[in-house]
Amino acid sequence: MKKHLLGATALLLSFGVSAPAVADFDLTILHTNDFHSRIEPINKYDSNCSAKDDADGKCLGGTARLETAIEERRAAAKNSILVDGGDQFQGSLFYTYYKGKAAAEFMNALGYDAMTVGNHEFDDGPEVLRGFMEAVDFPVLLANADVSKEAELVDVLMPAAIIERDGEKIGLIGLTPDDTSDLASPGEYVHFFDPIQAATTQVANLQAEGVNKIVVLSHSGYGVDKKVAAAVDGIDVIVGGHTNTFLSNTSDRAEGPYPTWVTSPDGRKTAIVSAYAYGKFLGELNVKFDDNGDVIEAVGEPIIMDAKIAENEAVKARIKELAGPLEEIRTEVIGATAAPVDGDRKSCRAGECEMGVLVTDAMLAATKDKGVEIAITNGGGLRASINAGEVTMGEALSVLPFQNTLATFELQGKFIKTALEGGLSRIEDGAGRFPQVAGLKFTFDASRPAGERIVELTLEDGSAIEADKIYKLATNNYVRNGGDGYKVFSAEGKNAYDYGPGLEFVLADYLKAQDGAYEPKLAGRITDATAK
Repeated sequence: MKKHLLGATALLLSFGVSAPAVADFDLTILHTNDFHSRIEPINKYDSNCSAKDDADGKCLGGTARLETAIEERRAAAKNSILVDGGDQFQGSLFYTYYKGKAAAEFMNALGYDAMTVGNHEFDDGPEVLRGFMEAVDFPVLLANADVSKEAELVDVLMPAAIIERDGEKIGLIGLTPDDTSDLASPGEYVHFFDPIQAATTQVANLQAEGVNKIVVLSHSGYGVDKKVAAAVDGIDVIVGGHTNTFLSNTSDRAEGPYPTWVTSPDGRKTAIVSAYAYGKFLGELNVKFDDNGDVIEAVGEPIIMDAKIAENEAVKARIKELAGPLEEIRTEVIGATAAPVDGDRKSCRAGECEMGVLVTDAMLAATKDKGVEIAITNGGGLRASINAGEVTMGEALSVLPFQNTLATFELQGKFIKTALEGGLSRIEDGAGRFPQVAGLKFTFDASRPAGERIVELTLEDGSAIEADKIYKLATNNYVRNGGDGYKVFSAEGKNAYDYGPGLEFVLADYLKAQDGAYEPKLAGRITDATAK
């Protein structure tokens, strides 16, 4: 299927004259988001699925299972497209080892029609993203960024595209977080801007080309998606990502209905869908358009990728082949836990979580001999839970997949509160900057304005933090350099050293040093003043 790209102001390629539209055009939108390199099946904790769980039919997701489900749903649909809401990169050894090459191979095999750039597609800079884009057979889109001064992306990364089904043009627009510069490493030449502004411009461009069916692939988060839908006319469907939002009409764990309907300024309704993350679900939205391109109906439900769906044997064999070099790394046993360690994003981005305690304790233990007394890490850097029993290096890498290193620096006490306020500034969005800590205790009130949410702050022993005293802190190199909103660390930190061991090895060494199985815990360092 040909894909045609739109530049910032004009369509670059034209399909010519298409057949006249007919009433009630049916389109099935199959979609994924936040896959995070979970090419192999995962367990219920979003981590590696053990051989025992596999034998017991407890594994979920995986590319081989997605292949089967996608082909089945395509066969059942008159017209279909397969799209992705971003963040294919980062999250397993497949990305650590192969970077974007494995993702490109399997996305081509599954026949994706388009994806938007997620913030993690920038984790290794524009060069790796460019290599991925050159390897895939479909357009990778981003509308709310100016890449005109980035040589790797200019004239390659386009804001929108048009694909065709049954003589009908379907316009696709890509969006990503406007704070991606804080979340990843896009470099100094990529500048992000308001998604509403970008979507408004690109919808107008598509409509000028005669396109009246428009789908936005948005890695901006559920809250932003609803704002975009409420502010921009002409969007029919938004395929979401970034916040790992699960929408459903049947599950009591859903954050909203599938689809979520939002009325735009012109009175039309936009359907918003999202299918959680990690390949656990394949989203399926069946849309019926009238002759004017207005949505008459949009119904569907995410399909769970459980053991009832057989794995495609050819894809499974290729995954096993690519996994060969990874086995020695991930099968090393580094310790044990007496119970599951909760690293779920809903826990670690809203309050103290067990994984946050474990990782910050490990960071503090690794730097005690350097006089470090405080550890702060971003909750969004913790990407999985750990099951009870033996812990492998592969599981450690699932928890800490970003190849961040342990960083140490000195900071005046008065800036510690500034840093924590920054970490709490977007708690209502479930942002990854939420601070997990060791060596500190604080109480926060999320109902207060951002910047004023710390109610009480002391060292962990209860003693006061002296404003002018120099404290030694540990974090990860990404946060130390100002990532996830911690700009005060890069601006005010002194004597920084960003080149310690990888955090995954810090965690491994800490678990190895335990006398017996590690006991997960909440340490009472972080208190929500509004909790009942």
